[in-house]
Amino acid sequence: MIRFGKRDQLFAISLSALAGYVDAIGFISAGGFFVSFMSGNLTRLSVGLVYGTPSASMAAGLIASFLSGVMLGTLFSEWSGGRSRVILLLVAALLATATAADLFSYPKVGIFIVAAAMGTENAIFTGSGDVHMGVTYMTGTLVKFAQRLAYGFMGRPSPGWLPFLLLWLGLLSGAVVGSLAYGSFGLSGLAFAAVAAVLLAFYQRQGSDCPIEVGAAP
Repeated sequence: MIRFGKRDQLFAISLSALAGYVDAIGFISAGGFFVSFMSGNLTRLSVGLVYGTPSASMAAGLIASFLSGVMLGTLFSEWSGGRSRVILLLVAALLATATAADLFSYPKVGIFIVAAAMGTENAIFTGSGDVHMGVTYMTGTLVKFAQRLAYGFMGRPSPGWLPFLLLWLGLLSGAVVGSLAYGSFGLSGLAFAAVAAVLLAFYQRQGSDCPIEVGAAP
């Protein structure tokens, strides 16, 4: 994150806000399951398996959908030469499809498609065959933010903490807006996220492919 230029940092924060918006809508619609935070779903899967509750199958389906999205995004990234515009348009198409599924009374199908869209979004910041920045999960980002604060308290020089804080605040603000949107539009509020993804696609024409050390997945 800290080695990106200002334009790419703004792009990453915007993607994080988009993910927060979508995840909040998905979380409420799915009754407490996540469409982008797979560690939470893994916990629900484990507890569901132990106690034999239906949460296990829902969590497993979301994890599988997210993984499928990551694979799909990776394939499109390789095919397009790492152009983030192509991947974002794919994310927009998936979100639009999820919205359509809800309108045709298939909300559960829509939730799984949303999880795939969030997995796909994580393929945007790639390079040398690896994802260099996850924009739908923030545990690694918070760790790096806290580390840099600690180094500052000790008087040690360290890279700035502000970009990591802004990335986290992007997810937070997006989730707040998504929660509000769900109250008015339900799962169909994803249509706004699809439009936002298209706008971001035209904002950033070229994907990032430099080897950057950023927050790891939780």
